[in-house]
Amino acid sequence: MSANEMNVHANSGWDNRRRNLRARAESKKEKRRAGFQKIAHLLHLAQSSHEDNLKLAHVAQTLFAFTVDSREAFIALNLIENVGPVRVRHLLEHFGEPAAILQASSTQLQRVPGIGKEIAESIGNWEKTIDLRGELDRIEKSGCNVVTQADENYPELLRQIYDPPVVLYVKGALLAKDKNAVAIVGSRMTTHYGVESARKLAHQLAYVGVTVVSGGARGIDTAAHQGALLSKGRTIAVLGTGINLVFPAENVELFERIAAQGAVITQFPFNRKADKQSFPIRNRIVAGMTLGTVVVEANLTSGALITAGMAVENGRQVFAVPGRIDSPRSKGCHDLIKKGAKLCEGAEDILCEFEYLFPASNKPSMLKDATEMPAFTLSVNEQSVYDTLSNEESTIDEVIRHSGLPPSTVSVALLGLEMKRLIRQLPGKLFVKNL
Repeated sequence: MSANEMNVHANSGWDNRRRNLRARAESKKEKRRAGFQKIAHLLHLAQSSHEDNLKLAHVAQTLFAFTVDSREAFIALNLIENVGPVRVRHLLEHFGEPAAILQASSTQLQRVPGIGKEIAESIGNWEKTIDLRGELDRIEKSGCNVVTQADENYPELLRQIYDPPVVLYVKGALLAKDKNAVAIVGSRMTTHYGVESARKLAHQLAYVGVTVVSGGARGIDTAAHQGALLSKGRTIAVLGTGINLVFPAENVELFERIAAQGAVITQFPFNRKADKQSFPIRNRIVAGMTLGTVVVEANLTSGALITAGMAVENGRQVFAVPGRIDSPRSKGCHDLIKKGAKLCEGAEDILCEFEYLFPASNKPSMLKDATEMPAFTLSVNEQSVYDTLSNEESTIDEVIRHSGLPPSTVSVALLGLEMKRLIRQLPGKLFVKNL
């Protein structure tokens, strides 16, 4: 099949999908219209008849059940003010299905722990206070997906936190391998050292199959996304706004590239602007969907420290990149190190820690099998030196003796293998293969 034929075929597939979506939407509209006509007829007949009022209630309930599916009900619950993930969890434990929550009476809702009269009335009057139909139209027109906790591609680590988002709006795709995720965060006001450190770490991690997650902000976040993209690896940007808003504005092109090579996600509905509340909410997703958080550069009041704190609360690892002792922008990282964060000088510090955190089925392929050569081109000397090493510690003298190469040649080969992250050097000039 030629490239043009493949493009035509792909476009045809997308056209069919859009036609199917439109057909389903029209079908729902017809069902709503028919249901509303039936209700209007009963209203005309009912007058003061108790029996007809009961019929009216039954028809309304039936109409609602087949016009709002589970996903749409989750979206509606996410739109209602002051409900939130924790209350939704309690409501689901009581009612079982999200659509049943929206159908419940105020009295029924108030039987659920944490649901008072005000919240119950907000849920009961949801059709008057939120624009679900408008939100569904915006979702369809934008081409984004909405992922709920019932979906397989909802981030597994995120499910485990105390308050996982009710829904995630997604541009791009969430994949199973994103469970190998590390967050890289830091200040918006950065130094050249901070930007280069974030870019380098992200590049190295993404190159070996780790998904790099950050918040899409200017500064360290932007550098982390750029580094991952340069390695052709995956990166995910978690927004503190609606999916249709770009903040900061200069990252329009960057967000498009991230969506093409990873995902841009948010829990916020369309047109929600950034504010002081939205960023901590965003940060909990960054920390919650990752195995660890790396703080590259941050002062003592940086929001990156909030993300690090949330990582600790979720039982995740925290790393901090040291900086100059006289730089205010490094004080947050130094404070984290004093409190027990692991000092991070390179990607190997992170990967070594995750040798214990990754389940066997969840390791980057480069770390799965020490006997399987990674996809690197080695020189003859590098191959000879690599073959002498194992997961047991070897001194440089042992490497020289077993390889039969001159000391200077062995030193150069060891350095090359370290740069390719195939081996690592331990204290005392001892060398082992990376597992």
